[in-house]
Amino acid sequence: MAQAQEKPAAATSATTPAPKRQLQAVRISTPPKLDGLLDEAVWQSAPIATKFTELEPTPGRLEKYPTEVRVLYDDNAIYVGAIMHDMSQDSILRELSNRDNIGNSDWFGVFFDTYNDHLNGYEFIVTSGGVQVDLRQSPANGEDDSWNAVWDSRTALRGNNWVAELRIPYSAIRFSKAPEQVWGMNFGRQRRASRQKFFWNEVKPQVSGFVNQWGELTGLRDLKPPLRLSLTPYVSAYVNHYPFNEQGKQNMSTSFNGGADVKWGINESFTLDATLVPDFGQVQSDNQVLNLSPFEVQYNENRAFFTEGTELFNKGNLFYSRRVGATPVGFGGVSGQLRPRRRDSDGSLHKGEFIVQNPGVTRLLNATKVSGRTSKGLGIGVFNAISNDVYATVQDSTDGARRDVLTQPLSNYNIVVLDQSLKNNSYVSLINTNVTRAGATYDANVTSALFRLANKKNSYAMNGGVVYSNRRGKFFGTSDEVSDRDGYKYYLGFNKISGNFTWGADHGIESHSYNPNDLGLLFGNNNISQSLYANYNIYKPFWKLNKLRSYASISHSLLQRPTLYQDMGFYAGGNTTFTKNFLTLGVDLSAIPTTRDYYDPRRAPLGRYYVRKPAVTGLSGFISSDYRKKFAYDISGGVRLFAADGDRTGRRSIAFTLSPRYRASNQLSFVYALSMERNQNQIGYAGGLDGSLPYDNGFLTSFGGREGDVLLGRRNVTTFTNTATGTFTFTNRMSFNIRLRHYVSNVHYRDFSRLHPDGVETPEPTYSRNRDNTFNAFNIDAVYSWWFAPGSQVSIVWKNASASFFEANAATPLYFDNLNNTINTPHNNNVSVKVLYYLDYLALRPRRG
Repeated sequence: MAQAQEKPAAATSATTPAPKRQLQAVRISTPPKLDGLLDEAVWQSAPIATKFTELEPTPGRLEKYPTEVRVLYDDNAIYVGAIMHDMSQDSILRELSNRDNIGNSDWFGVFFDTYNDHLNGYEFIVTSGGVQVDLRQSPANGEDDSWNAVWDSRTALRGNNWVAELRIPYSAIRFSKAPEQVWGMNFGRQRRASRQKFFWNEVKPQVSGFVNQWGELTGLRDLKPPLRLSLTPYVSAYVNHYPFNEQGKQNMSTSFNGGADVKWGINESFTLDATLVPDFGQVQSDNQVLNLSPFEVQYNENRAFFTEGTELFNKGNLFYSRRVGATPVGFGGVSGQLRPRRRDSDGSLHKGEFIVQNPGVTRLLNATKVSGRTSKGLGIGVFNAISNDVYATVQDSTDGARRDVLTQPLSNYNIVVLDQSLKNNSYVSLINTNVTRAGATYDANVTSALFRLANKKNSYAMNGGVVYSNRRGKFFGTSDEVSDRDGYKYYLGFNKISGNFTWGADHGIESHSYNPNDLGLLFGNNNISQSLYANYNIYKPFWKLNKLRSYASISHSLLQRPTLYQDMGFYAGGNTTFTKNFLTLGVDLSAIPTTRDYYDPRRAPLGRYYVRKPAVTGLSGFISSDYRKKFAYDISGGVRLFAADGDRTGRRSIAFTLSPRYRASNQLSFVYALSMERNQNQIGYAGGLDGSLPYDNGFLTSFGGREGDVLLGRRNVTTFTNTATGTFTFTNRMSFNIRLRHYVSNVHYRDFSRLHPDGVETPEPTYSRNRDNTFNAFNIDAVYSWWFAPGSQVSIVWKNASASFFEANAATPLYFDNLNNTINTPHNNNVSVKVLYYLDYLALRPRRG
């Protein structure tokens, strides 16, 4: 049998990538049967890739139990056959899990860099239980598991070995139409029993990058990129129940939806993805939290269309996809537009209006992505989405007349990205995001240029970027022009990126008027920041440890306008894994001098008011046990102690998380997580003053109105989160998962003070309004999923959700009282069924001859 080109014997240094091995693919005329047997003659004629090199836990060792891989191809697909030799069948771990979740299992993977640019790649992984995992590699997202492709695979146990057979259609990947091609390629394998990972072309942990350390696949001739055209129509049905228990209002409602996802290969490099009348009702519920900060909560993106194939659009971190289809901009202003109760001259009373319906999300009409990369390494991405007008419905209490209130105008969201790959794992990029709204509501535009330049040895790199934000028009529903019309941001960093010892320095500025928030996410502008860091890592086992990672850093920031000190911090820590029991533990230390929080007072412009935070020392750590065992656990915790600052004493915070997990079998597993956080004597913004309340009215004038001094509160904040997950996997294509989450956070104010300019605080002992509050959130997400054919799925989802917010005397710090309140609060129940069916033009077209 033919052998792949052997790795040259010449030794290389730890910071130099290993020489690139080559494997020749064999063209075939008749495709092999996908059965996991590899018994056809065509497999025996193909060269073998073997002699894999270990990456973990001992880099550089050759594998003890050989792996043998062969590659075939025809006019339609790439075929990969792999035999993983092992000690015995018992040493091959085979837990079943959901798609894209490896679990406690062995795996084999093939990795393609089809343009051989050493930056971008595809990963196709199959576990010994037959579970498929696919990922994309890119500089923007790293290893992105949200990408999904339609491909097929089979696995089988054969004596002491297990076999994987993969068929990857050309429609799943992008490549050029050159008559002869060389692709970057690697193979990987995990032996879970010994927690070892191996790669065919050696991957060195001291070398920066992953794709640039792959070998090469040769022998690819006359590949013709196919017409990539697929349609995935869907139909869905929903039954929703909420106990309104109001006369004339139904507790039960139903809805039926239909739409489709379309993929069209414009040419060999570029693909159009479109979703028509999308339905995102089955995505996992958000982890709602009580937010006391001046910044919004960043939620995970669970909608597949906005996570798959978005590596280009995430360049520069200017795209926060939750902006598309988000809460209408005028959602919170509807109550201010209601006609109040009034009394006519004849004495008759009109009770005014009330809100009948106020949609909390913006329904998309469509969303489209065009993305790809040319043979010259130029990546091009265009994203566009359109959302319709959104209206709230209000009703007159007296005569029942209804009217609509616009809460969101017709809006268009657009992103354009140009990303040029360069030599030495480098790139330059240009990104533009734009939001255009109908009417006088303001429009927003952000433009950014980014770069990364590494030297030929891939030992040092410089990266940076500049961003310009522009907004023009009026705030929604007002005649007020936007104030932050033009803003900028830039950053520059220089890093040593290879070796056991790495370091870096960076500097950046966000101007006081920089605002990318319409399609991005901004936590705070008006910053000048700089930092230094150093890492020292040991990758090979020593003493009783498998590896050691350590770091130290220092950061410093100023307010940009006016230029004032904000904060400084010193940080250090590390983590390691023990050799015998694979127990992983880590520790982090921090020391932060007195800081000034200019954002918490919620006063503009920044600089006049700030909350002074005393110096703080922090210690945190975690322990994670070996997941190969049926019972495993994760424990983490931390404490932060604040220095005494005048009459501020006793301020501290503690946090603790315990998460045990139990694998009852290869099909059934449970995970539970309990987390607790306690912030004691925390001082922060207590909320605005309400002139309609007698407790607040007398203070409004002395505080200088809504734009004057700020009410601060000293408070204790206690938060508990309980999450339980159970998973039963019937087969590698069918599973049931149920997740329960209960969150409760209680805020108790001990006393109040008045914040003057320049951080001066004076007690307000006469302020007696009870501002205590408690927030509860409860969710159940139960999902049955069956991938009955490649790309086709049936899913049945049950969601149960409730949330409650209690204030003043109704708020309680007692956990079981809150749990009882959660149980007795009305719950929304939603059951849905959704069917997706993948239709591929290549499979449907009539066959000639």
